[in-house]
Amino acid sequence: MAEGCNDGSSIPTMTPYEEALDALSSLITKRSRADKSNKGDRFDLLFDYLKILELEEAITEMKIIHVAGTKGKGSTCTFTESILRNCGFHTGLFTSPHLIDVRERFRLDGVDICEEKFLAYFWWCYDRLKEKATEDIPMPTYFRFLALLAFKIFAAEQVDVAILEVGLGGKFDPTNVVQKPIVCGISSLGYDHMEILGNTLSQIAGEKAGIYKDGIPAYTVPQPDEAMNVLVEKASKLNVPLKVAEPLDAKLLNGLKLSLEGEHQYLNAGLAIALSSTWLQRTGHHEFTYLKQDSPLPEQFIKGLTTASLQGRAQKVPDQYIDAESYGDLVFYLDGAHSPESMEMCARWFSLAIKEDSQKKAFNYPPQNNSGSTIELAQGNPNDRYGKSSMQILLFNCMSVRDPQLLLPCLMKTCASHGVYFKKALFVPNTSVYTKVGSHALPTDSEVDLSWQLTLQRVWENLIQSDKGGEAKYADAVCEEGKEDTKMSGSACENSAVFPSLPLAIKWIRESVLQNRSVRHQVLVTGSLHLVGDVLRLVKM
Repeated sequence: MAEGCNDGSSIPTMTPYEEALDALSSLITKRSRADKSNKGDRFDLLFDYLKILELEEAITEMKIIHVAGTKGKGSTCTFTESILRNCGFHTGLFTSPHLIDVRERFRLDGVDICEEKFLAYFWWCYDRLKEKATEDIPMPTYFRFLALLAFKIFAAEQVDVAILEVGLGGKFDPTNVVQKPIVCGISSLGYDHMEILGNTLSQIAGEKAGIYKDGIPAYTVPQPDEAMNVLVEKASKLNVPLKVAEPLDAKLLNGLKLSLEGEHQYLNAGLAIALSSTWLQRTGHHEFTYLKQDSPLPEQFIKGLTTASLQGRAQKVPDQYIDAESYGDLVFYLDGAHSPESMEMCARWFSLAIKEDSQKKAFNYPPQNNSGSTIELAQGNPNDRYGKSSMQILLFNCMSVRDPQLLLPCLMKTCASHGVYFKKALFVPNTSVYTKVGSHALPTDSEVDLSWQLTLQRVWENLIQSDKGGEAKYADAVCEEGKEDTKMSGSACENSAVFPSLPLAIKWIRESVLQNRSVRHQVLVTGSLHLVGDVLRLVKM
């Protein structure tokens, strides 16, 4: 698309999709999700928006599965969608955040909504809300609009089941306009978004339990007593039959493996089985129902659990920049963990994954599984064949509302307990910005404030020195002396470096691989799903 100029030349303009992303970006008001100053953040406005969009009746007719939780809710929703899709149902899945493209948030029958449909539904909603916007009923904020768009898409596409992942909390999340879901689920609870949800597990559990509806069955997973007591109490007050879903017994998969990696996924799979079974039972589809752990899983359930795909969770991606002959010399291990509990799970998965990979003979590329992301390996020992050792590198960032004094020690200690130690930790800002959607408006290096990344680096260096028995203050001296170690680095230390941009960090890693072909580089990317998405965008180009 181009506009003509007076001199007869033409200049490129935004595509229709970029225009929609610009309009969507205009709804991002504040970086802090805790900010309540914008009128669009009032929960009661959501019902006005539904009326404007004529979605009230459609939502009451939708057969919805609603899932909240601190960690595992995205995986649970993904497993649930895959199970019901393999049972033959027309599915709609709404999740967050997206990693590369906003359309990832809206999946129809397991596939991101196509651009054509996205644009049609986007403008249908945006234009009506814009036309009716007043001082009392302003345009909805970013995530509120996305939730409303999901309801419009699922209603218009007439899905048999809509699986909704809560964005934040539960009680005041925009997905909670749903008044009569078929079944609700609460995945594992822990400490996250404490600036919004509260500082105790009791407070956090209370917010998550806000999705309970009078008389509607609900499931959760084994929880700490402090959280479970609140869930039980809230359920009792609303006459909610609450049950605890046990983790899936791996033997029920008939020798197959869950498609999402990590031991914790058996917990999420167990919850997904309970939610799917209850949905099937309550909607009259008794032929698929599975409610007893000692009975065989239906074939459709097994297929759903072993083929579900979700980017950015325990995902292994080889770098396509490194040539085919050196396949496996640089592999990114991606996991968007950002709470202490999920960081521990991430560290355990990474430690076990690299050990498993080192015991196998050769990489079979491209991947053959349905997710298109997980590397399948043949048996053997690559060190015997190639004579190569392995080096682990950490690529990290997290939001400033999170406490690196909780996240980084958990990561380091869990890896160390498995005999895994990082040669270098790299701290980078996200490529994504919080005020824009899409990749056409990215910050330049000169615009990036690295103060937070320097804070993360100091925490890491202090941990290293403390672990070595040195004084924590030594880290600052090490970093200061090492500043000129690399021209690309904002601050280079003995054990870490800060880069002004992710592309520069990736360039440094790739050059390290090319300079040392006798070593396989295994890079753990974690701390932020936004960072994981940025890395995926770069290494899959």
